[in-house]
Amino acid sequence: MSKERFLVLQPGERRPGRVPLPPGCDVKARTTDTGGRLAILENQLDVDIPPHIHHHADEFVYVLEGAMEVDFDGTTHRLTPGMCALLPHGTPHALRNASQPPARCLQISSPGGWEEFIEDLCDAGPVVMKDGHPDLDRLNGIGAKYGMEYQG
Repeated sequence: MSKERFLVLQPGERRPGRVPLPPGCDVKARTTDTGGRLAILENQLDVDIPPHIHHHADEFVYVLEGAMEVDFDGTTHRLTPGMCALLPHGTPHALRNASQPPARCLQISSPGGWEEFIEDLCDAGPVVMKDGHPDLDRLNGIGAKYGMEYQG
């Protein structure tokens, strides 16, 4: 029944998960909350996200504070508060912070699973980094389960 999935979160509140996520990565609705349809997160863009493809999920980002850049189809788009972007599945894209303090955005992924991917990354710990840079082989090993593919 739908009313069993109703939830209200207070400002700053996040949905609990399998492992603690870093500050600035707040899950607002888990995949299990939405029957698998989507995941909603409020993220602070503390690190740049290298080029990657979501093979199954569309990603929507809405900038709440600060500025971020989205690389898509050979063009860099600067997003500021109130702007948004829909990143269709199967298309390479990258995300970068472009402000101080770092950009904060609402991220919606459909279907869900994004928060589970982030939990798996946190579980893997610093092993996803190599020489101060993302270890693409390790990221892709973790991401394969979620249809994620990082590119060099």
